[in-house]
Amino acid sequence: MTSVDERKRREAEFHDHLRKGHLEQRWSVEAEKRIADNLEWSNFKWYSIERKSLDYVRDWLKQRCGGKRVLDYCCGNGTESIFLAKQGAREVVGIDISEESIYNCRQQATALGLDAIARFEVMDAEVMNFPDNSFDLMSEYGCLHHLDLGNALPELARVLKPGGSMICAEVLGHNRFIQWYRCATPHLRTAWETEHIIRRSDLRKAAQYFDGVDIKCFHLATLAAVPFRKTAVFQALLRVLEGIDEVLLRIPLLKWQAWMVVFVLDRPKK
Repeated sequence: MTSVDERKRREAEFHDHLRKGHLEQRWSVEAEKRIADNLEWSNFKWYSIERKSLDYVRDWLKQRCGGKRVLDYCCGNGTESIFLAKQGAREVVGIDISEESIYNCRQQATALGLDAIARFEVMDAEVMNFPDNSFDLMSEYGCLHHLDLGNALPELARVLKPGGSMICAEVLGHNRFIQWYRCATPHLRTAWETEHIIRRSDLRKAAQYFDGVDIKCFHLATLAAVPFRKTAVFQALLRVLEGIDEVLLRIPLLKWQAWMVVFVLDRPKK
C-alpha cells in the first residue's frame, strides 16, 4: 500500500514535470502545436471539445465573483485565477501541490499586472492552512480525482463560508470506453488518478459535507468531434454534436456515460 506522503510526492513530481516550461491550460490549435512533440501532453486534444462545460463554469463564476474572496483550489497554471481576477474578484488565492505550477501562476499574474489581486501558494489541498470560513466562493477544475476525498471534502466545507458556494468540473469514471483509454495510457496520469476518477458514489459522499449538490453532465456525442479539431468543419460539427448532447444527457442513465460533470456545492455543513 502506498503511503499518503508517497502518493502526494508522486503527484507533485508528476505535475512539476508536466508543467515545467508549459503554460498551457486550455486547448487551442496553437497550444497543441507548441506541445506536439511532448507525449505526456497527448491527452490535451480531448479538451478541444470542452466549450460547453467551460462556458458553464465561467458564466457561473462571472455572475458571482465580483467583490468576493475566491479560492482557486488546485489551480494548475492559474488560468481560472487570472479569469477571476479579471472579472472583478476582490482577492483570488490559488493553491497547488506543484511548485512548478505555482511558479507559472505567479509569472503570469505579474506579467498581466494582476499580482495584487491574485496570489498563489504551494499547499497540500487535503490539509489547507486557512482559517475556517475563509472564502466566499471556491472553484476547482479537474483536481478532485487526484485527492483523497475523505480528506478533501471536509476541508472544503471547513474553509467555505456558510453562505458560500463552490463549483467543480471533473471527468467521470462510468463510461467503460473512456476508462479503458485511461488505463491504456498510464504515462498520461498517475495510478492514483486513474483509480479515483469521479463517480456517482463520490457525489453522494459530497452530500455528507454540503446540503446542496447540483449536478450537470457534459460531453458524450461531442467526443466524436475530436479527430476533426484541426479542420475547417470542426466548429460546425461541434455545434451539431452539442445539440445532440442536449438531448442525450437529459436521459437519467445515459447522462452518467458523459465525459465530464460540473457540480455546485453549497450550504457547507459545519
